[in-house]
Amino acid sequence: MTATNSDHRRDHNPSQFNVSVIIQQSPSDSRWLEDRWEAVGVVATLEEERLDRAGPSLIHQEGPVSHYLYPGFTLRLHEDECESYYYNLLSSQPHCYVVANLDDQGKPNPFLVSLSYDEAHAYLEGDDTVYTVPVPAELYRWTEAFVLDHYAPQKRTKRKRADWKSAARGPGDHEA
Repeated sequence: MTATNSDHRRDHNPSQFNVSVIIQQSPSDSRWLEDRWEAVGVVATLEEERLDRAGPSLIHQEGPVSHYLYPGFTLRLHEDECESYYYNLLSSQPHCYVVANLDDQGKPNPFLVSLSYDEAHAYLEGDDTVYTVPVPAELYRWTEAFVLDHYAPQKRTKRKRADWKSAARGPGDHEA
């Protein structure tokens, strides 16, 4: 039995990818908060370099602006979310979604990274904060290969409107 190209791609295109999140701290314009925090990037992490989520580490500081690396996330793709990944990839600016809880000072504690708009939107309806960051090239290619392996878009057809007038008339009835 021979393997097809699709089977070969599936073996070499895993459904998960290790990533870290970059969070930026900068002075706030608000008089109620001292700092403004936001996710500004997601970077791929090699399996052998995967770090546990021991906590963030300062990776860059310039004046009052600091960047922290939050390691240890696993970005997972699911076959039943392929349509959401597909439309994300087709958008003018594809995004990774970083979902976080905020502490009392507004500092985020990220707990999930996703490429599914539908999943991110579900968290947005709760008390969680969702940041959008551009998809790095390697994650874009990986997601694109996953979608090509697992998703075939359905051609949408226009619904035909029912003719309510003729359905209301009985057989043999005619307009006067």
